[in-house]
Amino acid sequence: MVQYSQASLDATFAALADPTRRAMLARLGDEGALTASELARPFSVSLPAVLKHIAVMAEAGLVRREKIGRAVHCRLEIAPVRQAMSWLEQTEKFWSRSEEHTSELQSHSFISY
Repeated sequence: MVQYSQASLDATFAALADPTRRAMLARLGDEGALTASELARPFSVSLPAVLKHIAVMAEAGLVRREKIGRAVHCRLEIAPVRQAMSWLEQTEKFWSRSEEHTSELQSHSFISY
């Protein structure tokens, strides 16, 4: 089984837990590199709040940011998402077994779940 950095996975899932950050990542995936101001436009949050979201995503490795002049440019980094997807695929077999086991128990029991 592939070994994953617990801290890296935790940071990725924590960053992905916020709907605003997921929407920002989707925009970066669709549109490529964007400045923080461009990334902030569709959201009803302040630019400082957007910069905090960008910092969380950058710390998780999901976004690469570069300051050019006064603008912060952001680009999606896919490696942490691939690592999270790989982890989910590895653990899926346990979920499948658990569902099969639950179904089997329900079919042999008078108790319905």
